[in-house]
Amino acid sequence: MAREIRIHDTRSGTVVPLQPDDGHVGIYACGPTVYGPIHIGNARPFVVFSLLKRFLRHEGLRVTLVVNVTDVNDKIYAAARAAGRPSDELAREMTARYRADTDALGLGRPDHEPLATETIDGIVALIEALIARGHAYEAGGDVYFDVRSDPGYGSLSHRSLDAMDQGEGLEGADRKRDPLDFALWKARKPDEDTWWDSPWGPGRPAWHIECSAMGERYLGLGFQIHGGGSDLVFPHHENEAAQTRAARGAELARIWMHNGMLLMGEEKMAKSVGNIALLRDVVERWGRDAVLLAFASAHYRQPMRFDDQVMTQATRSVERIREAARRAGDGPSPELEPLRDRFFDALADDFNTPAAMAALYEWITRSNASGGGDAAQLREMLEVLALDNLLDADVPQAPPEVVELAERRVAARAARDFALADELRDRIAAAGWTVRDGPDGYELTPAP
Repeated sequence: MAREIRIHDTRSGTVVPLQPDDGHVGIYACGPTVYGPIHIGNARPFVVFSLLKRFLRHEGLRVTLVVNVTDVNDKIYAAARAAGRPSDELAREMTARYRADTDALGLGRPDHEPLATETIDGIVALIEALIARGHAYEAGGDVYFDVRSDPGYGSLSHRSLDAMDQGEGLEGADRKRDPLDFALWKARKPDEDTWWDSPWGPGRPAWHIECSAMGERYLGLGFQIHGGGSDLVFPHHENEAAQTRAARGAELARIWMHNGMLLMGEEKMAKSVGNIALLRDVVERWGRDAVLLAFASAHYRQPMRFDDQVMTQATRSVERIREAARRAGDGPSPELEPLRDRFFDALADDFNTPAAMAALYEWITRSNASGGGDAAQLREMLEVLALDNLLDADVPQAPPEVVELAERRVAARAARDFALADELRDRIAAAGWTVRDGPDGYELTPAP
C-alpha cells in the first residue's frame, strides 16, 4: 500500500498531503547568490531537497528538482568592486566553485540549475504582465510592485502590512508610492558593469522576480513544493508568491517548505556575521558521509547546531553503519522488516529524518544481535540517504602515486601551505580519488 506523504506548509502552518500531478512532483529550491564560496549552512537546503527527491523517487514518483543560481545581485556588484574585477567574471567563477563544492557531496545535480542572467526575457515579460494588470508601476527607470494591490500579501509570512520592512533601506524611497512596495527592476547605476536593455531603460532584475520567473519557466504554475531556508520566508518568498498571484491569477506553489538555519554557537551561520565554515573545508575535514549523516540527524525544520562535537558524533555513526554493512548477509530478515517500514514511514511524515535514523540504528542493533541482517534492506534505506557507498566494505586501495600526493598534502598542511594543499587535493581528485581528513589521519576513497 502506497504511503501518504505529508509535508509542513509554511502558509497554512500545518502538515498537508503532497498531491502529485499524474505521479509527478515539481520542487523549486532557492539556491545561492554567488558572490563568494558557499558555507556549510548554504548547503543545508541543497542536501534537504536532494534527499527529499531521493525519497520521493523511492516511493515511485517522478521528481523534477530545480535549484536556481542568483548570478546578478547587489552583493555580487559589491564583492566584484572590492576585488577590482568584472561582476560577471566573479559570478561565473563562484558559480563554478559552488557546483564543484556541492559535487563533493555526491548527491548528483538538480534536474535544472537556471541562472538569473539566462532568464531575463521571462523576467521582463512577467514584469510587463504585472504592470498591465495594475500591480506594478515604473518610476525613474525602476519598476516597483504595488504591495497593497494584492489582498493576499502577508499570508505566507503571517505578518501584518504595518509590521513589514522590505529591507531595501532608503534605496528608491523617493520613487516608491508606498514604503511597502519593493523593486522588480532596477535602473542601472553608474558603478554597475552588468545590465540589460528593457522597456524601462537599461538595468537589471531585482532579486524576488528572478525566482518567480525561473520557477514558472521550469515547473509551471501550482507546482508541488517551493523550498528554501526559513530566512527566506519574508521578504523573498512572500514577494515571490505575491508577484505570481498578481500577474497570473494563480499560486506559484502549493506547499512552501522551509528548512531551519545552521547555528554556530548561538547565532545563525552567515557571511555577514562572520561565523562561517566553508563547505569545501568541512567536507575535506570530516568527509561527505559524516556531513550527510549530520544533516539527516536533525529535523529539516529545526535549527541545527554545527560544531566539532556534532561532526565527531556523525563520524562515529558513519563507522557504525559501515560495520553493520560488513556484517550484513544475503539472506532475508523478515523480523527486521517492521523497522525498515518504520524508516520510510518516518520520511513520509514531514520528512522526519531523525525518526528514520532512529529506526535505522535500531535495525543495526538487532541485526548485530542476530549475526547480520539483510543487506538488501540496509541498502534500500541507505540509498535514500545517499550513504549506500558505506556498503562497499572492501574499499579499493589507492595507487602509490595517489598515496604520494596525499602524503605531500599532509606535509603542506602541516607547513600551513594551504595553496599547495588545495592544488594537491585537486590533483588527487583528477586522478579519481577523494581525500578525507579525520581524527586518525586521511582516507583515500574512490570519487563518487
